[in-house]
Amino acid sequence: MALTVAAIQAPIATEMTLFEQKFRDLMKSEVMLLDQIMNYIVKRKGKQLRPMFVFLTAGVCGPITESTYRGAALIELLHTATLVHDDVVDDSNYRRGFFSINALWKNKIAVLVGDYLLSRGLLLSVDNGDYELLQIVSRAVREISEGELLQIEKARRLDITEDVYYEIIRQKTASLISACCAAGARSADATPDVVEKARLFGEKVGIAFQIKDDLFDYGTAEVGKPLGIDIKEKKMTLPLIYALRQAGYWEKRRMINIVKNESENPKKVNEVIAFVKQSGGIEYATTAMEQYVTEAQTILYSFPESPYRTSLEQLVQYTIERSK
Repeated sequence: MALTVAAIQAPIATEMTLFEQKFRDLMKSEVMLLDQIMNYIVKRKGKQLRPMFVFLTAGVCGPITESTYRGAALIELLHTATLVHDDVVDDSNYRRGFFSINALWKNKIAVLVGDYLLSRGLLLSVDNGDYELLQIVSRAVREISEGELLQIEKARRLDITEDVYYEIIRQKTASLISACCAAGARSADATPDVVEKARLFGEKVGIAFQIKDDLFDYGTAEVGKPLGIDIKEKKMTLPLIYALRQAGYWEKRRMINIVKNESENPKKVNEVIAFVKQSGGIEYATTAMEQYVTEAQTILYSFPESPYRTSLEQLVQYTIERSK
């Protein structure tokens, strides 16, 4: 039977309901325009996987405290700020099937909203003395920015090696999930060693999560992001990196030329997709993803058995079995 978010959430169902209320209260503003935008953001929230990682890791490591709620809120505030700014940078009009903030209220307001969310998160931590949580999450935001810039720099030359690819996804995606797990552990008063163990667990999950996302580009699920979107955006992902490494000189040059100069042509994009599939790129990336999941599970099993640990194991499984 397929895993559901509701089933995974069971041990923290009460905490998640309370968190939603606390987060709504936190997002309220005296400025009518800002309050309107905050309401829009709250209403179109996703599956809330990040707060789930925070609460479940806290439950695995010790008692869930008020600090856990603030850690989850800090993650959501800073992450939402980066997404709002990302949509401006990418000139994107949609986010998870809804209009983006910049599409509805224009770039200037979107940038200011991102700044507001960032400051809201900083104040939440400073006002409550959660300096260690602030350090954990701020480090993740810095890494996300560095990862984005590294990807942009490499996309210009299309010279991404597998090592560079892993560094980009570690920073861009895994750093946030690792921050969720580290923040959850810290909020439960875990020792520095346990916090680091939780962080490493989150990092492994985050890397597996991103490889799964990259596989969607090749039609490995019936739903999900549009086919070939990474190729159109000139992103070098693991299946393509592997396929190019297996290719002869001329075939490699031809494929790189398509990605660089003809990525808007659907027929050419399909050529690249077929090339990756024939080269074993899908199987290679899937094996790599499964290896990271195994490493994450090994770390997780070093924690005491509990309903929280079971749900965390299911959440890991959910992130790599998802179809979108």
